[in-house]
Amino acid sequence: MQNILLVEDKESMAQMLKETLEAEGFKIVIASDGLEGIKQFKENHFDLVLSDLKLPKKDGIEVLKNIKAESFLTPVIVMTAFGTVETAVTAMKEGAFDFITKPFDTDHLLLLIRRALETRRLSTENILLKDELHSKFGTKIIGKSKEINDVAQKVQRVAAGKTTVLLLGESGTGKELFARAIHNLSPRSQYPFVPINCAAIPRELLESELFGHEKGSFTGAEARKIGKFELADKGTVFLDEIAEMDMLLQAKILRVLQEGEVERVGGIKPVKIDVRIIAASNKELEKAVEEKLFREDLFYRLNVFPITIPPLRERKDDIPLLSEYFLNKYCGELKAGVKSISKDALALLMSYPWKGNVRELENCIERAVILCDGEEINTEHINLNQQISIESCLRNLLIDGPLEDVAKAATRIVETQRIIKALKETKGNKSRAAELLQVSYKTLLTKIKDYGIES
Repeated sequence: MQNILLVEDKESMAQMLKETLEAEGFKIVIASDGLEGIKQFKENHFDLVLSDLKLPKKDGIEVLKNIKAESFLTPVIVMTAFGTVETAVTAMKEGAFDFITKPFDTDHLLLLIRRALETRRLSTENILLKDELHSKFGTKIIGKSKEINDVAQKVQRVAAGKTTVLLLGESGTGKELFARAIHNLSPRSQYPFVPINCAAIPRELLESELFGHEKGSFTGAEARKIGKFELADKGTVFLDEIAEMDMLLQAKILRVLQEGEVERVGGIKPVKIDVRIIAASNKELEKAVEEKLFREDLFYRLNVFPITIPPLRERKDDIPLLSEYFLNKYCGELKAGVKSISKDALALLMSYPWKGNVRELENCIERAVILCDGEEINTEHINLNQQISIESCLRNLLIDGPLEDVAKAATRIVETQRIIKALKETKGNKSRAAELLQVSYKTLLTKIKDYGIES
């Protein structure tokens, strides 16, 4: 429900507008004079202000100026029974969204209100898009393993409310993906999702980034800046790597959770906001609390509904699905003709420990699509960061099939890697490669054909 502040001194007019707008689903707060209107705006959150021009104590132009000084994104529609070109020009110069003359058609007013609210939404999105032109993650959770299904069920259960969520797990497990899923499944989905990587922004700039600053509050602050929390109003703020935040800022995050308000750097009064916070960390926060590196009170405020994202090595059943998903994704982006991943290549992917988790797998598939000239990705296209030994393959693949099949797959993988290495060293000369490998030329040609290796 969107909140509208109605500043109108005539009681009959105020009640008529209140009933009309509430019937359209808006929540209305009435102020009977300009001074009260300014006070209400400073103490509460409003999505739009509808103000008469002629008011006791402070007129509509003064109300408009004060509101714009507090929040330039909040649209103000000015009403008057004494419409002149001069007053309209003055109101528009001071930042009014529009000017409407009494008596007016309520349908026309409703049209103006909806247009103003949509303009506010687009303005907020445009500011956010300057920082994030394209999202790295969608909201599609890929996987069929029990581990990932358990996480998905928790996401669905917690999404509907405003409960603070703490996402835990190693780097690369897709914590932002799950945060976006919570947001998109929630009633806040039509409002902004604002991700902030606390480790990526210098500490001296993070406070301004989160809470904004006033003009002149520090050297270089040439204009007021609205912080990410204000921009995310009614939406969701995702605080990634929150363990990297210093103790002073942790105290301010605690205030947001407790009071629902922020204070800009250099500001003298708090700004009311309505946001849901989802935090994430790849560190053990309880250990950080014990080491006095993280506030205990903030930890308990964040740890209302913890969800641990399992590492990829603990849900290997998802590797084939994830590989296929990333294959289709990058074939589309790169306009490549690759259609599948060979069994040997998939066996290699299944044997790898994936310390970088899903992010590392995605990077691996993207490289393979670039390197592959044919329709199928083979083992020579899989460029991993470490060599896989037969023992490693046996250990990692043992649960996926009979020992005999696992041993064959591991042997093929290792032989493929040895052949590729020999061909690279001899610049594709198969005769010399056969000598290096101490096998006959015919045997090498057979292996190259059977394993799908291209020189």
